[in-house]
Amino acid sequence: MDKEVMTISQVADYLQMNEMTVYKLAQERKLPAFKIGSHWRVKTEDLHECIEELKKQ
Repeated sequence: MDKEVMTISQVADYLQMNEMTVYKLAQERKLPAFKIGSHWRVKTEDLHECIEELKKQ
């Protein structure tokens, strides 16, 4: 993905997961997400780092 920042919907598509699951993971701080107003966003670089850390577990 070539975007620097993704929406929850884009992250769900990228991870092939349900959008509500990704939303819950963001709320629980299990994904590196942040809010702008009422909208969640995820930096692509942070998501890739999170994936690499999960692969080590």
